[in-house]
Amino acid sequence: MQAFAGLLKTMRPKQWTKNLLFVFPAIIFDGQLFEAEPFLRVLAAFMLLNMVAGTVYIINDLVDIEADRQHPKKRFRPLPAGELPVGLARTAAVVLPVTALGLSLLLSVPLTLILLAYLLMQIAYSFKLKHVVIVDVLTIMIGFIMRVAAGAAVIDVQNFSPWLYACTGLLALFLAVGKRRQELINLGDNAINTRRIFQEYNLPLIDDMMRMVTTATLITYVLYTVEVPTQTDPPYLGLLTVPFVLYGLFRYLYLIHVRGEGSAPDEVLLKDRALQIAIVLFGLTLVVILYALPEIQA
Repeated sequence: MQAFAGLLKTMRPKQWTKNLLFVFPAIIFDGQLFEAEPFLRVLAAFMLLNMVAGTVYIINDLVDIEADRQHPKKRFRPLPAGELPVGLARTAAVVLPVTALGLSLLLSVPLTLILLAYLLMQIAYSFKLKHVVIVDVLTIMIGFIMRVAAGAAVIDVQNFSPWLYACTGLLALFLAVGKRRQELINLGDNAINTRRIFQEYNLPLIDDMMRMVTTATLITYVLYTVEVPTQTDPPYLGLLTVPFVLYGLFRYLYLIHVRGEGSAPDEVLLKDRALQIAIVLFGLTLVVILYALPEIQA
């Protein structure tokens, strides 16, 4: 039982919040969130993506097991700590993706292709791409774009815009670069021993990347709200959500630069109350604009 508990922990259930946030945008922005069949199809895609993503985390820990034993926090993970047998982890890394890909065929062939591409890319990331400067964070960005594509692949979207992919990718890049920055600071002189890619990064480079991607993320989201007008009068009420996005970006920068947090975006999301409130208000405003107002005006 302890081994299976360790397996579940290795699959990083807390990280699945990222899948939740990025698989559902297509159905939300397309106005189908409260339709039973599309919702259940996206929910199924979300669960299958969790299986594939969990596989990737298992593979990552198998590859990094020796390096993780040198990390002040990662050494307590089930694999480096010896709580999860290597044999069981290897078996799960085969069974989980095969099962997920097989089930995905029942939903959508494009979903299967997306999940397969995601799995292969993440395996490449585990073995090679995470050691290539700049490519490492761009790979993370592409992975988040694939999450959005997975949610769109199982429903018939009517008002979908490619700008949503751009927003998603830039937001993911913002979080990835921020995470690199905090890891570099927190690990100090031991950073290179923990992950050799850190010999290619320094704070001036990462801070310049953060400035570029923060600005690009905000501008792209504003353009998205204008590109996809809501079914309301006036039609561009999506701009009302921009202040919440701006606050969220500023809040995350505050947590990085002032409080020294941000090395694990999922943990920040789960424990920072101000950021949670901003996300909830963003979501409520979006629901009112996309779902309530069109019904009232009709």
